[in-house]
Amino acid sequence: MTALVVTCLIVLAVIFVGFLAGRDKAARSSIEQWSIGGRNFGGLLVWFLVGADIYTAYAFLGMTGYAYSFGAPAFFSIAYAVMCFPIAYFIIPKIWRYASKHNLTTLADYARERFQSKLLGVCVALVGIVFLIPYICLQLSGITGVVQVAGQGVFENPKAVGTIALIISFILVALYTFFSGLRAPAWTGVIKDLLVWIVLIGMIVTIPYIWFDGWGDMLHQVVTKYPEKLTLPGTSPNGMLNSFWFGTASFISALALFMWPHGATGALSAKSEDSVRKNTVFLSFYNILLFFVTLLGLIAFMVLPKHPEDPSFANFALLHLIDASYSNPIVQGVMFSTIALASLVPASIMVLAASNLVATNIVKDIFVPNISGKKQTLIARCFVFVITGLALLFGILFPNYLVQLQLEGVSGTAQLLPAIFLSLYWKNLAKTPVLVGLISGIVFVFLNHFIFHLPGYDGFWGLIVNVVVVVVLNFFFAHQAKENISTNKMLANDK
Repeated sequence: MTALVVTCLIVLAVIFVGFLAGRDKAARSSIEQWSIGGRNFGGLLVWFLVGADIYTAYAFLGMTGYAYSFGAPAFFSIAYAVMCFPIAYFIIPKIWRYASKHNLTTLADYARERFQSKLLGVCVALVGIVFLIPYICLQLSGITGVVQVAGQGVFENPKAVGTIALIISFILVALYTFFSGLRAPAWTGVIKDLLVWIVLIGMIVTIPYIWFDGWGDMLHQVVTKYPEKLTLPGTSPNGMLNSFWFGTASFISALALFMWPHGATGALSAKSEDSVRKNTVFLSFYNILLFFVTLLGLIAFMVLPKHPEDPSFANFALLHLIDASYSNPIVQGVMFSTIALASLVPASIMVLAASNLVATNIVKDIFVPNISGKKQTLIARCFVFVITGLALLFGILFPNYLVQLQLEGVSGTAQLLPAIFLSLYWKNLAKTPVLVGLISGIVFVFLNHFIFHLPGYDGFWGLIVNVVVVVVLNFFFAHQAKENISTNKMLANDK
């Protein structure tokens, strides 16, 4: 009970900081202020914000769970994070430059202006919104896990209490995002990330000595007792998570990371292009933690009782490992609260990003073009409750499909690459081929998942179809590209 009380107190204290971050009315005075902090965050704050955005409870729980279940395939997350930031170094600062110059707050804004096409902007927005909703619910499911594990022996029905905690978490996220905008997750992200570094380093240092004679002994026991856990395809069913899957999953995930609306939101909040560029260098340090956290999944597999009757046990293997490794309830409470905050903070950014897409790229661009900035901001803030409600409803009605849809979400958001990345360097790219390629790529992602079953990551095949369609069709729409170049102020001012 003490661990649960400590967890609640720390989480509530951090949420209170989130509300304090928005006490200045400037935080919600315009869509730019509310959604990207007025594009005025310094380099260190952006580092914490994007770190909170990318390295989430789902990343930590998901990777330990993957390692617990399958072994080596879980390390694809390390590979894609290593590849992602060198790619982002050359791409994201350029997007920031366009966004700052033309007052853009979303990637859909960029697509609309780059191709002078509201339809393409809406499609980019819809892709982001649709795939974000199950991702938001997955983030907050970490709260459910914390309550279930910390509440063992306290509540007669920990799962029911976990569901109640999930609903309360959704309400709190919606309220402090509505009130404070991006400033809330930015400042709470500082606290969350500091706790993440302290707690995870503590776990990395102590857990191998609690159960073994250190990392060397632990790895020796894995090699001798479970060698299949250290090579591909690990213990994945039918060997499906093989080296080809590993390579394609890493590559597509790296390309897609900043295509997520919340990833772009964090980057666009920086006050300078140089700040964005430096962050793509220093964000790589988080990979040190992620590598060792993934190894903790192997420790969990070796020391925790097996629960074949409960497939969801692996999803919370890290929480069960904390519960089994530490007897001090205060220590447990601090660790559980860190996982809970790693759920709440990124979920807030995701809800905000999705709400901004609705207000800016659907309501304003399609239905009410002459809407005032004040009303646009209010609509975005109100849609926080709509997006949050949809995510909660989705999680309650379709809990068994969340992970699958999130994985397909990576494949789906990767299909935005021609519209965003490719368009930065290919001026003669026309809007129609990009739109047809985007739709074709997403359709093929799901066709491959349910029908074709080609080996590797679904998004890899979808992106191949997407790019081929774009390249082939672009020859037939050269006139459209030339017209866009001659009339597009964004391209005309590009130096």
